[in-house]
Amino acid sequence: MNKLFFDIETIPAPEHARQYLEYLHERKKEKSGKDTDFEEFLSQTSFDGSFGRILCICYALNGEEVQSLSGKEDEREMLEKFWQIAKDVDLFIGHNVHDFDLPFIIQRSVILKVKPTWQLFEVPGVKKWNMDKFLDFARYKSTPIFDTMWEWSHWGDSRNNKGLEHIALAMGFPTPKDGIDGSRVYEFYKAGKTDEVIKYCKRDVETTRLVYSRMTFANE
Repeated sequence: MNKLFFDIETIPAPEHARQYLEYLHERKKEKSGKDTDFEEFLSQTSFDGSFGRILCICYALNGEEVQSLSGKEDEREMLEKFWQIAKDVDLFIGHNVHDFDLPFIIQRSVILKVKPTWQLFEVPGVKKWNMDKFLDFARYKSTPIFDTMWEWSHWGDSRNNKGLEHIALAMGFPTPKDGIDGSRVYEFYKAGKTDEVIKYCKRDVETTRLVYSRMTFANE
């Protein structure tokens, strides 16, 4: 079985999307009746694949060295490379990838017209378990997506979900958050420290692999 351990780092929407976001922000204010800050609204697009961007995807195949793909210059090309890597994969493994990383990658792929190498929707008249390379997002499953966050809580109350650092430290592994965490990615990007972000993303992938191996007793 080919396993793909991966993680992404995202940043807010680019300047050319500002006019659309200003319009959406005004609409939101009208509906809510609240005078919310636009810059805060803009910063939140880093969690939304509609307008936010993927700065990097770091990954490791099985026990191989962690690699990186950068979207700093060309996000579309990065996504094309990711899906080529993923086409021979059997299991996607990551922390919170079920609800964030993979949906974000798919949303950006749709926006940028990059066709995934996995099928995203069921084919009428065909049982999904008979479909080849069907990226099934059904909950309470550990294939083809193994989400270490959800598997740790056994798909219980989301309020009991733990961060990767929390679980890693409990297992005796070093924290991957060495001087940077997800909240500082855009700050580092603006400061020209993309390489530091990629190193951080790589540490998350390596830590995820350690956590997965312990959870599944792979090395016992």
